Amino acid sequence: MGSREVLGQAARLASSGLLLQVLFRVITFVLNAFVLRFLSKEIVGIVNVRLTLLYSTTIFLAREAFRRACLSGGPQRDWSQTFNLLWLTVPLGVFWSLFLGWVWLRLLEVPDPNVVSHYGTGVVVFGLSAVVELLGEPFWVLAQAQMFVRLKVIAESLSVILKSVLTAFLVLWLPHWGLYIFSLAQLLYTTVLVLCYVIYFTKLLGSAESNKQQALPISRMTDLLPSVTRRRAFVNWNEAKLTWSFFKQSFLKQILTEGERYVMTFLNVLNFGDQGVYDIVNNLGSLVARLIFQPIEESFYIFFAKVLERGKDATLQKQEDVAVAATVLESLLKLALLTGLTITIFGFAYSQLALDIYGGAMLSSGSVFTAKKTSWVTAAQRCSLGFHGHSRSFWSRLVQDKVFLCCEQGWPARLAHIAVGAFCLGVTLGTAFLTETKLINFLRTQFGGSRLADKTS
Repeated sequence: MGSREVLGQAARLASSGLLLQVLFRVITFVLNAFVLRFLSKEIVGIVNVRLTLLYSTTIFLAREAFRRACLSGGPQRDWSQTFNLLWLTVPLGVFWSLFLGWVWLRLLEVPDPNVVSHYGTGVVVFGLSAVVELLGEPFWVLAQAQMFVRLKVIAESLSVILKSVLTAFLVLWLPHWGLYIFSLAQLLYTTVLVLCYVIYFTKLLGSAESNKQQALPISRMTDLLPSVTRRRAFVNWNEAKLTWSFFKQSFLKQILTEGERYVMTFLNVLNFGDQGVYDIVNNLGSLVARLIFQPIEESFYIFFAKVLERGKDATLQKQEDVAVAATVLESLLKLALLTGLTITIFGFAYSQLALDIYGGAMLSSGSVFTAKKTSWVTAAQRCSLGFHGHSRSFWSRLVQDKVFLCCEQGWPARLAHIAVGAFCLGVTLGTAFLTETKLINFLRTQFGGSRLADKTS
């Protein structure tokens, strides 16, 4: 498979990932808005911060490094050794879920059972759901290596939709269940996700003609199970060493990704209700980054792993592949930089308005945001005292009279604020479109072509 074909597949995978993220975020936001009208924000805080952190930490420690190492393998590798290595994620997951579950139950603050009921059950079930998801790891890696785009879309979409439907139904009819609701929904999500991959490969490998067309490295389902023979080592030790290397490197990423949840969980800087509000605000603030950056990272990691051979000098590799990889890397870095700068500039100016529209006064005027707004007003007032020593200067009156705080001035002020921002954003995007011709051509060629390919396939 040539580098151009791999690039096209990676673009299709990234496009589908972007669509999935849009679906997931829309469902999550609607679900949060629905849940907050029936359950307390303390329950939302426990689920979205404490229990989700337990789940994500277990998953990260057990599989993140294995995924990256096994996706980096060459086409001539022994897949049975790769599957053996991937199955080690299950006992690791059991160990980490038990250890972290003990920490969550014994060392961390336990919520008041009169406010948040069934906390212990939530910890156990979220840890169990992490182990269940690890059972599908060999299937997931094989599907990613073969770039089965539709399988990923169907499996993850179906899992999220069923989880959301179950959550909404239980919240509406059995709100007194508390954390039972989210525990059952999380377990359903991981179970459906794994079953989708298992059922797909069961049907695929059951058809000899389909298997021949896909050119899979396996011929039956038992090939995915652990196997021990005397002819070779149980695992590929190069992949095992690479896994350990990725494990050490990934800690920084995990801290940066989940840092605020670790701080809230272990240092108790916010109560459970404010943690729930903060998590909603944080998810809204990181919306665009999750929509764009995460699918690109996951998909194009596979592209670079397939096109370039790890550990081999660039001069010894196929120069056409090196040139394509360099062009793609340049375009992706520029896209990430421009997107990040745009989000930073407009995010500061429109975060309060977005929160006010989404969640009302509970988010835009809650304790999490009030501290930020109060410090901003105080700083602005101090600066205004420097204009000829008059405390009621023009800038001071603007701040104290809340002219800048559009959310407190009604919809006319909000609409004016939105109109100014829309005009500025249009100018920004138009300038980028006219000046960054190379980047625009890359996006048109790859992502535009990927949508066309999906329609015709």
